[in-house]
Amino acid sequence: MSGALATPLALERELGRYDAGRPGPTLLVCAGIHGNEPAGVHAVRRFLAKLQEAAPPIAGKVVAVAGNLGALAVQRRFQVRDLNRGWTADKVDALRKRDPADDTPEDAEQRALLAVFEQVEAERRGPLVFVDLHTSSGDGPPFTCTGDTLPNRALATALPVPLILGLEETIDGAVLEWFNARGHAALAIEAGRHDRPETIANHEACLWVLLGATGMLDPEAVPGRVAWLRHLAESAAGTPPVVEIRYRHVVRPEDRFTMEPGFVSFQRIVKGQVMGRSASGPVRARETGRVLLPLYQAQGDDGFFAGRDVRPFWLAVARLLRAVRFDRVVRLLPGVRASKDDPNTILASRRVARWFLVEVFHLLGFRKERAQGDVLVFSRRFANAEARSLPWKVR
Repeated sequence: MSGALATPLALERELGRYDAGRPGPTLLVCAGIHGNEPAGVHAVRRFLAKLQEAAPPIAGKVVAVAGNLGALAVQRRFQVRDLNRGWTADKVDALRKRDPADDTPEDAEQRALLAVFEQVEAERRGPLVFVDLHTSSGDGPPFTCTGDTLPNRALATALPVPLILGLEETIDGAVLEWFNARGHAALAIEAGRHDRPETIANHEACLWVLLGATGMLDPEAVPGRVAWLRHLAESAAGTPPVVEIRYRHVVRPEDRFTMEPGFVSFQRIVKGQVMGRSASGPVRARETGRVLLPLYQAQGDDGFFAGRDVRPFWLAVARLLRAVRFDRVVRLLPGVRASKDDPNTILASRRVARWFLVEVFHLLGFRKERAQGDVLVFSRRFANAEARSLPWKVR
């Protein structure tokens, strides 16, 4: 890294806030949950400084926090464990029950973040919109990923960058999971490579555009909106509008995985192509598609993701199927049943689900897949009433 991005950051938890005193959405921004990703912190500082200077009469408020303070100070992804993998309900519950005296550095960071998140949630006077700012070790254009709810899709597609479906559901314990489990609108923004100055600008542009997409400001009143949109469109030029994740290559320390050099996010790959090397030999692409987030850093358990393009037509089909509650019909099919414990979970026999139903489940938002013996369990994120009210309308 060079310049500001190469300087270790000593930060307070709250990076700043802006509140014009009007009810509306709360835009909660988290930057640097991985300590080797400081670009989001710099972007938030720029964004807040310009907000204070321009003083637009937004509805609601902006609150920005730093994620892993200790890791940001030493410029490492994490110190003991990945802070962006501990946000499932059971892991959060276990953390609450554990004696703080036994905390690792990331345990202490997570406790502090939980306290902030719950306070912001309690104080909101409208929908809560959570935005998690990230960067990557490999080159590539900016993109968004989010739990597959219609409010999340609407926010993500307001940004002229690719939308990645299914990525959040392939990772257990990302911070987005905590917010999605509560029905809030939440999305992650991957703005580019860690050490690129333009990555900061990509993050900042997204934050400005989201002020309009959430209804906190009339889109036409967002300062510099046309320039920000142009910047993002140019940064993402040549990329598909929507990609669906098909595979996540998980790496463990004993794998000694190394990515083949030169891969860039959204680069096309073909089935059988060598993607990297591990202790057991070459790692090859399972199918033809696109590579995302190739791993070119020491820490991290995601070697790479692979996906395929999705035509925008299918987003329209999904919206229609969800509007008519087609999931009620699917639950009546042989071999498919609803979970008794969770209305957002469907159970299907492997024999039935391996045919066309998996694609139907995805259209309906049931993207979280796990196996229980001979049964496949599909879960979906849900949007609470406040999230469904976005964009905010003056009331």
